[in-house]
Amino acid sequence: MPLAEAIMGHAGERPHDPAFHIEDRVFSFGELAADASRILRTIEQSVPAGTDGSVLSGRARLIALQTGNHPLFAAAFIAATAGGNCAALIDPHLPEPTRRRMIEQLRPDIVVHPEGDTLRLGQPAAGENTPIDTAADGIGTIPVGDGGEPFLIVFTSGTTGEPKAIIRDRRSWRLSLETGQSFFGIGSGTTTYAPGPLAHGLTLYALAESLKAGAEFIGAHHFDPRQAVATIAARKVKRLVLVPTMLRRLCEQVRGSTTLPLVEAITVAGAKLTPADRKAARLAFPEARVIEYYGASELGFITVAGAADNHAPTAVGKAFPGVRLQILDEAGGRLPAGETGTIFVESALISDGYVAGGDGAGFRRHGDLATVGDLGFLDPDGTLHLIGRFGGMVLSGGNNIYPSEVEAVIMAADNVSTVQVLGLDHPDLGSELAAIIEPRGEAFDHLSLERHLAAALPRYKHPRKIWLCRAMPMTASGKIATKELRQWIAEGNGALERLI
Repeated sequence: MPLAEAIMGHAGERPHDPAFHIEDRVFSFGELAADASRILRTIEQSVPAGTDGSVLSGRARLIALQTGNHPLFAAAFIAATAGGNCAALIDPHLPEPTRRRMIEQLRPDIVVHPEGDTLRLGQPAAGENTPIDTAADGIGTIPVGDGGEPFLIVFTSGTTGEPKAIIRDRRSWRLSLETGQSFFGIGSGTTTYAPGPLAHGLTLYALAESLKAGAEFIGAHHFDPRQAVATIAARKVKRLVLVPTMLRRLCEQVRGSTTLPLVEAITVAGAKLTPADRKAARLAFPEARVIEYYGASELGFITVAGAADNHAPTAVGKAFPGVRLQILDEAGGRLPAGETGTIFVESALISDGYVAGGDGAGFRRHGDLATVGDLGFLDPDGTLHLIGRFGGMVLSGGNNIYPSEVEAVIMAADNVSTVQVLGLDHPDLGSELAAIIEPRGEAFDHLSLERHLAAALPRYKHPRKIWLCRAMPMTASGKIATKELRQWIAEGNGALERLI
């Protein structure tokens, strides 16, 4: 069932049930449908259908949402994807020059900005701005679009670090929601808390699957562990959708106080959990089933791992329902189990690729298969191991090293909360491997780490430089801010404590 149709159905059957909750604002399904229909009406009055000024060339009205985690985001997203519309999500936390380049690439018909408690609709071509009136006047119609239409553009970082626009049609998104709802067991009573940026895939998907199922979704303007624990307890949240760093902060907040036994499921993506993470989650959320998935904005779900699966440092689970995996060599030949090559995916969840073809790196097709360039191998039982990405390889002293492999090993060491491994320029080796570690607790045993590395990796894969960082710089999506770490290293920032 399309999202717009589901929202209208819930609004008619259960108009007063909570749907979207941000901080102190709670929107019922009736209010959400009414706001979405009014925003849609303003959009349609401002820009006629079939305009060809955007990168979509008349295939759909293109609406860029630059609202961030605003109380009206859910209503704006429903309106911007209704009928023949296509929404493009732009994270307002990105630097202004980056956002400007994104807008220049897309040439959207409309850009929606926040304006206090309401929203403002801008028309770049006409240079006009219109406030969006959400004064109550009943629920209008929210039309459903055709399955083959483009309806969503999201951005992901390319190999150069510049965001790349990925376009998806309605059919693949609807199938993904249906498969995910069944697999994750989401029903109308599954209250979900997902505090990440709504402009990013993990949190956006959690919102869409919750609303489609008729369940309450709870987000946050920004992630604060203390406030998050209070919200989870007060709203009797049953499901969390997080990146690993958020889960770690929640577990640290709960430690020493009461547990949160009402949480039944925790979905994690964006990076791999360590054994210490899983142990901490069992203590803080004793009744929760922890599910990790590996995916990509271009490919959708790829693999999933539960409690009984292989949790070796490089293992990322088995194929998600409906997904087929293959490992291919550089010539496109299929590799046997245990041999490393490029990970290819075949599924109905794959996107249409990059807007305007992208930058020639990342997403590419090979017949019915597609890849984003990740490297790995399959065990005989079908478990996928993720080694790294071709573009992320570090060449040091003639040796090919994938930082993600080294990160996985370090994360399995004692007293490591998180780690970033990267290559630094070296006059003799070309590049040298460096690691920045955020430790658990005050004390950190360097000799224990050396023994751990020696047992798991050849000497040439050991970082030649290691720093401790008590508080890693993070992006808005909860990932480590690598560019900021590189700058700290270059300037000798006091936030880094040199270990070796």
